[in-house]
Amino acid sequence: MATRIRTHRKQRKNLLTSPGTLTYVGKSVDIKTQIKRIEYNASFYHEEIDSNLEVCLPKEAPTDQPYVTWLNVTGIHEPEVIGQIGKMYQLHPLLLEDVMNTDQKPMIETYDDGHLFVTLKMLHFYENAPDELWAEHISFVLGKNYLISFQEEQSGDVFAPVIDRLKASVGKTRRSGPDYLLYALIDVIVDNYFLVLGNFGEQLDKLEDQVISGYQSQSLSELYSAKRELTFARRLIWPLRDMVAQLVQPDDPLVSKRVHAYLRDVNGNVMQIIESLDAYRELLASLVDVHLSTISNRMNQVMKTLTIFSAIFMPITFIAGVYGMNFDNIPELHTKNGYYATWAVMGLVTVGMLIYFRWKKWL
Repeated sequence: MATRIRTHRKQRKNLLTSPGTLTYVGKSVDIKTQIKRIEYNASFYHEEIDSNLEVCLPKEAPTDQPYVTWLNVTGIHEPEVIGQIGKMYQLHPLLLEDVMNTDQKPMIETYDDGHLFVTLKMLHFYENAPDELWAEHISFVLGKNYLISFQEEQSGDVFAPVIDRLKASVGKTRRSGPDYLLYALIDVIVDNYFLVLGNFGEQLDKLEDQVISGYQSQSLSELYSAKRELTFARRLIWPLRDMVAQLVQPDDPLVSKRVHAYLRDVNGNVMQIIESLDAYRELLASLVDVHLSTISNRMNQVMKTLTIFSAIFMPITFIAGVYGMNFDNIPELHTKNGYYATWAVMGLVTVGMLIYFRWKKWL
């Protein structure tokens, strides 16, 4: 897996400011916010796309209109745009502050003014590092007859499948209210988690093959990189378990009981993803242990080989050292075949030690 640093330097401009101050917290963005307004019911569909807020905002808040209004905002870095949307729909300042704060953890909040706020993360892989994740900040505001979605990036519309279904009038989305639309958008994000999970599975299979085959080059760094990415994904997905369960409340006027069954299905998918992530983490921990054990065993084998060579050369070195001393009165020095006899003795010692080591199963 890639080893580059995933996190980017964020502009923490909201420190020491009053609560509800609209300040963007995230990476630098040099694009204009895009507004898409979609209005639909069972027999009607209209779409308006523009970067001009006045063009895409309805003349009045769509609380009593006979169709659902979906305002899809791509780009949360312009406080004046977010502020205008908040003023039009009478959104709480703290809600808007959380919309613009990409550091905000996944959460769900019900406001007394009749809005349900949900924020979560869409996981993507870097194009130049396809094994490394980054999180896109996404928020939803559910009202009586409308839904507002806020996306951080313009790299690709993650909600395109839902828009296609609305255009084609396929499924229950066109015949349902904004609560079902909220479910459909959350379901798209959760389905994307399965793609992330599949990528993790493929990477772990490769790492497992490397560890078992004894391939050592960068294996440990890749294992720890995979562990970091899994921890990152789990930290962002785990809160969804309680968030989706909280949406299934019998006394919530914004989420109908008809949508509860679909939300419970999403909750089941979230639980499955979390269990798979936990299983992958355990597998990674095992692979790290196996990798370290392999390195330790290889080191032991090296030390064992070196020790045997040292043991073999000790008596040979001793014999060579004795007859290499510069004394005149060494009887064997003047023996006619002393040189050959010394080599023979050293050879016999070497063979004898090798036989002994083999007999003791040290070789």
